Amino acid sequence: MKKLIIGLIIFGFAIQTQAQVITRDEELSEVVITALNYKYLSELGVEKTSFPVSVLEQKAASFDLINSKYYNEEYDTFAISFFIPQGKILAVYNKNGDILKTTEKYRGVKIPRETLNLIGETYPNWSITNNVYLANYDDSGKITKTFKIILENNGKRIKVFTDNEGNII
Repeated sequence: MKKLIIGLIIFGFAIQTQAQVITRDEELSEVVITALNYKYLSELGVEKTSFPVSVLEQKAASFDLINSKYYNEEYDTFAISFFIPQGKILAVYNKNGDILKTTEKYRGVKIPRETLNLIGETYPNWSITNNVYLANYDDSGKITKTFKIILENNGKRIKVFTDNEGNII
């Protein structure tokens, strides 16, 4: 019995030594990956936004309209909605799959440091109880980003609107 167990252990180690044999060399061709809607991503500044916002914007930018079930050659534009628990995007695409415009709304996302500093200076002793981030993109270059922030102090509530740079509107 002892010889059988030792033999199985040796056999187990011997099999593993033969598992990683490479028989030939192959050369892979170069692969270049680009976002379909890089203009949309670069103009909105996805790298500067909160994680849920950037995830949904990446999803909208990489959506393959032409190979989707929604594509129909008879239409010039297509409205597609994207949802996550923190927000949503309504994106309008042309028949080539390029984003023409978006309307975006997110709840409870990270507020930029500049905006927090300005609100702290302007409204001391007030606390932020809720916020909504709104973004609109148009391929003609018109982009708006605003925060609607609810402040509370001693049972009083006020709404403050700011742009993405922290300026109160």
